[in-house]
Order: sequence, then C-alpha cells, then structure tokens
Amino acid sequence: MLKILAPTLMLMPLTWLSKPSWLWPLSLTHSLIIATLSLTWLNNMTETNYTYMGQYMATDNLSAPLLTLTCWLLPLMIIASQNHLKTEPISRQRIYITLLILLQFLLILAFSSTELIQFYIMFEATLIPTLIIITRWGNQMERLSAGMYFMFYTLLSSLPLLIALLFIQTKTGSLSMPLTQFYYPLIPQHNLLWLACLMGFLVKMPLYGLHLWLPKAHVEAPVAGSMILAAVLLKLGGYGMMRMSTLIEPLTKTLSSPFIALAMWGIIMTGLTCLQQMDLKSLIAYSSVGHMGLVVAGILAQTSWGHSGALILMIAHGLTSSALFCLANTNYERTHSRVMYLARGLQMIFPLMATWWFMFTLANLALPPLPNLMGELTVIITMFNWSWWTLIFTGLGTLITAAYSIHMYISSQRGPISSHVTTLEPTQIKEHLLLFLHLLPLLLLICKPEIISYWPY
Repeated sequence: MLKILAPTLMLMPLTWLSKPSWLWPLSLTHSLIIATLSLTWLNNMTETNYTYMGQYMATDNLSAPLLTLTCWLLPLMIIASQNHLKTEPISRQRIYITLLILLQFLLILAFSSTELIQFYIMFEATLIPTLIIITRWGNQMERLSAGMYFMFYTLLSSLPLLIALLFIQTKTGSLSMPLTQFYYPLIPQHNLLWLACLMGFLVKMPLYGLHLWLPKAHVEAPVAGSMILAAVLLKLGGYGMMRMSTLIEPLTKTLSSPFIALAMWGIIMTGLTCLQQMDLKSLIAYSSVGHMGLVVAGILAQTSWGHSGALILMIAHGLTSSALFCLANTNYERTHSRVMYLARGLQMIFPLMATWWFMFTLANLALPPLPNLMGELTVIITMFNWSWWTLIFTGLGTLITAAYSIHMYISSQRGPISSHVTTLEPTQIKEHLLLFLHLLPLLLLICKPEIISYWPY
C-alpha cells in the first residue's frame, strides 16, 4: 500500500518545487507512474480474503478496482485541466494540482480502510478539496450555491451514520470490517439503525429524490471536479452501502422495497429529464443519477449477482461519464457555451472528435460487448428475480437511455453548421490522448471482466 501512498504524498512537494515550465509535465508523468503501479492491486486477488493487508489498510476484490480507478483518474484530470488553468497565476495552478493530489490520497485511504470509523472520516474529508475546487474554479457565479448544496446535503445525511457507527462500537467493541462476521450477531437490528447506516450513502450515490445537489455541482464544477465527482466520489456511496449491508443484512430484505422502487422510478424520471435538457453537462449529470439508480437497486437486492453487477456498472460508468464530461469541456472551451444546439455541426469541423463522441455515446447506452452492458444486464436479471414488475421500469429505462444518448449526440454534433462556429481552435493531441486513456480500460475489461466482477457470497 505504501508504494502508492508515499509517491502520492511526494507529488505535493514536486508540485511546489518544480519550475513553472515543468509543473504540468512533471506532475503528469509522476501521476502516470503511480497509476501504472496501482494496476498491481488487481493481481493476486482471492475469492474471499483481503490482500496487501495491514493493521489499518487492506485491499480485496471490492476495493481494488475502485482504488485503481482513483489512481488512473489523476493523470487524466491533470491533462484535462491544463488548458482551463493556463491563464491562472502559477501559484493557483500549484494549489489546484495539490487539491487533486490530496483528493486522491484521501480516496485511497477511504477505499482501503479496514476500520469503519476511519472510512467515515476519509469519506467526509473528501468534501473539503472537492468543495474548494467547485467554489474557486467553477465556471459561473452559481458555483457558491452549488458548493453549499453539495456540502450540506452530504454532511446532514452522514451525521446519522456517525451516530450509528458509535452505537455499534458501544455494543460490539469493534468496527473492523474483516471481523464483521464475528461481532455481527451482537448488533441489535432496528429500523432506525438501518436507515441511519444507509442514508448518507443513498444521498452520495445519489438516490432519486435526494439528488438535487448533483446537477448543480456538476454544472458549476471545472472539468476535473466533474470528472472526479462522476467517476469516483459517487462510487464512495456504493462502496459504503456494500460494506455496511453486511452489518444490517436481515433488515434489508424487509426495508429495502421502497428504496428499490424509488431507484426504479428514478431511472425513468431522470431519463425523461435528460430528453428535455439543453445544457450538455446537466444532461450528463442527470444520466449519472439514472445509472446510479440501477446500482442502488442491485446493492439493496442483497444477492451476489446484484453486488457483482453494481460494481461492474460503477467502474464502467466511472470511465464513461468522466469521458463525456471531458468531451463536454472540449465543446465549452471552443464555443463558450454548454447549450447543445449552439454546437451543432461540429462533426463537419472536427470529425475525429465526433468519432470520440459517438464511441462514448454508445458506451453510455450500454452497447455490447462493453462492461456497461454486462453490469446493466446483471442488475436487470437480479431485479427480475426480486420482482418481475421491475422489468417494466428497467426495460423502459434502457429505451429512454438509448433515446437521450442519441439525442445528445445528434444535437451536439450533427446538423447545419452555425455561423459562429466556423472559426474555432483545432483539436489537440492531448485531448485525443485523454479520451483514448478513458476508452482503453473499457476495451481491456472486455477481455478480462472477472477483475471487476465482485462475488461476495
């Protein structure tokens, strides 16, 4: 674990001591080396046991894919942010990169924690750098209200979780994840305890009805903020739900029905919302809520298929939505507008960029044989076994997802060229590299999907 944590910490002095002309190349190279090293976490994975285990940190076949995704995203965020920050003073560029490094460090500690209270502390600590990134480097004046929404929704919903963890600690004397099976019978099963344990994660996912903070945060955040929020921070909620569900399992079978129903209903409602969106980033943000609804349903079903499908979908969605936000940012940097219809006809000017748009649109609507489809099908089968009525919602949700994905592609790329988009900057090699590094893991996971298929039972 230290072979990743120590280089990540050393990135901070590198950022502050390097010459201005070498700041971005050095931080990018160093973070790429860390991302490559993190692939070793996917090795030697066993069916049930933890690997790389220490007293406070360990990895297993649930946390390893999420840890690798976190490390893989840092160099991508550095590539994506370079153009956005080129007019800023060098000190602010250093602060921005330092916040991204700090966020990665906290996320690694959160995903690898063996103590639930340590996980809670890191879960809350990730709020601070994310809030600073949104409120300081956001695009519009509404970024302050978006930051406040983000902060208070997450803080207020996770306070009951802290109380529940302290209560479990007093009853059992331990909050260790590997020892759950031994102290689990000592935990009193109570409805309020179940709700307190899961509410913070349901807001973080977010579940439909508790999602109002997410579109605001995504729309106002800079490109790196949107990438880390969509790709990793939402997955903290799913990871926390999977870890906590073993403590409160009997009650989940009786209390999860309204939440699964809300998640199913949210898939359709967010899809219909996406169909009437004009703002490109808002559309991608609402599509994330719909995809996370499937993840919530898969986890609350409490079956091995549900958990496996939820993890596959989280990893695949993390890479796809991050790439879509990068594509939305390339449009914004050239047209200075997030309205899709003002960017019509860009396919004629940037045919290669339109190809990237087409590829990630297909990934978003779960084209076979991408892992997106594997995750969605696994969750849909799980929900059908839970209740055949859910097939109506998942089927409709799949159709609506395909409709708004194609609507997004046609509205932003096809059609007649507007007069104001004829003199635009050409695309750069780094933008194509950025999108290739998003697509490469998706294609490689087709060849070895067992890396991200988590079988807990």
